[in-house]
Amino acid sequence: MENFKIFINFKTYPQGTGKKAVELAQICEEVSKGESEVIPIVQAVDLSEVKKAVKIPVWVQHLDWQPQGQFTGFTNLEAVIEAGAVGTLLNHSEHQIPPGSVKQTISRIKNLKLEIKNFEVMLCCKTLGQMEKLVKLQPDYIAYEIAELIGTKTSICETAPKAVEHAVKICAKIPLIVGAGIHSNKDLEVAEKLGAKGVLISSAVVLDKNPRNKLLELLS
Repeated sequence: MENFKIFINFKTYPQGTGKKAVELAQICEEVSKGESEVIPIVQAVDLSEVKKAVKIPVWVQHLDWQPQGQFTGFTNLEAVIEAGAVGTLLNHSEHQIPPGSVKQTISRIKNLKLEIKNFEVMLCCKTLGQMEKLVKLQPDYIAYEIAELIGTKTSICETAPKAVEHAVKICAKIPLIVGAGIHSNKDLEVAEKLGAKGVLISSAVVLDKNPRNKLLELLS
């Protein structure tokens, strides 16, 4: 699985918050030494401490388009970059945002590309119809997750392989990341065979009693 990426979404689980977020990110770094890259996606509040503890890329779970200034309560691009983030997840099915806000956020990031290199965006889509519209925004990655499978052990690769193949065609040159129900090494193998360039995983790793062993199992 050369260049195959495994994104671990810590969400707001207690097992991925505060000191435990740091510990989990260190596990991601420990196992992220082979051909597959493991990337933690953390809460903004944990970003700085996590980044101090690891050298691997760290992403933040959400970003707003509002610039620095009089915008109380928003997650600001410059702030997360200063805290060490190199990427963000946008429009997750648990945090849907209007298409206009998605466009404004991606536009802000692209406008800073000359100054801040390699800050990446993964844009989440829960339907192929939504993907056909949002692909025009040209994010760095597109994630396809069937919402009702999220948090289950029913893999998108097992139940909807044709949809994944169709998603690969829609994405064209944009790498497709698949999520929802991903929980085994077989799921990763099938995802790669279907044309995906990585997977987005949360509960299967974050909630496991031994996340290190679970990640090693996934990568075996």
